[in-house]
Amino acid sequence: MKFSLNHSIRWSIFISAATFLLACVFSVVSTVVLEGVAWGMGMLVVIVLVLIGIVFDMMGIASAAATEKPFHAIAAKKVRGAKKAIQIVRNADRFSSFCNDVIGDIVGVISGAAAAVVVLKLAVSAGYENTVRHTAVSVVFSAAVSGLMVGGKAVGKSYAIHHANSIVLWVGKVFDFLERRAGISIFGGGKSGRKKLKKASGKRGKTDAARPDQ
Repeated sequence: MKFSLNHSIRWSIFISAATFLLACVFSVVSTVVLEGVAWGMGMLVVIVLVLIGIVFDMMGIASAAATEKPFHAIAAKKVRGAKKAIQIVRNADRFSSFCNDVIGDIVGVISGAAAAVVVLKLAVSAGYENTVRHTAVSVVFSAAVSGLMVGGKAVGKSYAIHHANSIVLWVGKVFDFLERRAGISIFGGGKSGRKKLKKASGKRGKTDAARPDQ
């Protein structure tokens, strides 16, 4: 795909607005959930947030590392999710930006704030709030959350690079399920979009057939 400055600016504006809205939603939901639970359950919420960040980071890396050609052969066999996988690869810049930057950054900020709430609850339950122990627990727990996030993403990136096509196909199957069962089209386009994709796939297939083996 050719680079378009206007398209990039429109996408930047859209993604900034989406980040703002999602950050508000995540903040409200996490605050409401953490206020009504004990510190032990709060730790579980923080771990879930960290795992969400790792999974979305893997999805973003996989979309950028995946290659489109294998999915055309899979789509020809009528495998569900293959056409969505092609769309993911073709929109890898936007998809990876959403997964890595939007979701990744939001989860990072929210998990840090959630960790602070959990530490405060723990300190209150143990009876040593506003003490040196409180500070020590806060530092250790925040560092542990950061280390888990960074370490998990490091492992996830390595796995995503070596299994990019498998991950993208799995995400494509999820998108296909959402479109068929809930009517949610992630990339939009409807029937006209599917016709264009089919036409492009046909042209690519003819080109690959005419090309001599290397």
